Amino acid sequence: LNCRNTMAFLNRLGPLAVGLGIGLSAVQASLFDVDGGMRAVMFDRFKGVENKVIGEGTHIRIPWLQTPILFDVRTRPRSVATVTGTKDLQMVNLTLRVLSRPETEQLPSIYQRFGTDWDERILPGIVNEVLKAVVAQYNAEQLLTMREKVSRQIRDTLLLRAQEFHVVMEDISITHLTFGNEFSQAIEAKQVAYQEAERQKFVVAKSEQEKKAAIIRAEGEAEAAKLINKAIEAGPGLIELRRMEAVKEIAGSLSKSRNVVFLPQGNNALLQVK
Repeated sequence: LNCRNTMAFLNRLGPLAVGLGIGLSAVQASLFDVDGGMRAVMFDRFKGVENKVIGEGTHIRIPWLQTPILFDVRTRPRSVATVTGTKDLQMVNLTLRVLSRPETEQLPSIYQRFGTDWDERILPGIVNEVLKAVVAQYNAEQLLTMREKVSRQIRDTLLLRAQEFHVVMEDISITHLTFGNEFSQAIEAKQVAYQEAERQKFVVAKSEQEKKAAIIRAEGEAEAAKLINKAIEAGPGLIELRRMEAVKEIAGSLSKSRNVVFLPQGNNALLQVK
């Protein structure tokens, strides 16, 4: 009797377990999660893409009828390289680094027009377009001397262009800027010529200074000669003074020598040095 009761209970429990499993599967299929930094738009098989943007958390959907499309709305970096020509027909290699994200409120429109890989479809095109348009307004040399102005113009133009596609640009910067071989060689030759010109200017200035110094020195010697002539004409006192200074200087030098020096008692002459 107990065995029969057990079998009857198990027979009744089987359909309940199947029903419970189906119910749990239906509940699981009706729920979906939106992680942090993500947003979702709902695609309805009858209505199409709904205009509502779904935020973070767990949400309910109708299985088979509704499909959530997830978007990453965090700021992401991207580098775009291009080769373009300047106003004076010089080729320049540019790399632009942008930090961008989609406008959260416009995600349904972005999905309808570009899909989930919106950055691959939008950014390369508008970045190349803006770079070519701005660089064509400047000569190659101006890209170096006016780099800040060029960067600001690229940033302002790209911000306006990205708004048309509902893309927010957080940061824009030029990370790489090089020219063709011909222009690089011309810049190097110009730098060498400039350095040579500066060296020649220094040589000329040095010669002028030396010339002025020689003139001043000659004038000083001529003036000194005049003064000496006047002193000699006035009397022999200057000559005697100079002779005594010379004797004193020689005696001072010999007194420091290791040799034995004999001097006469008078100050008239130097007699013997051993």
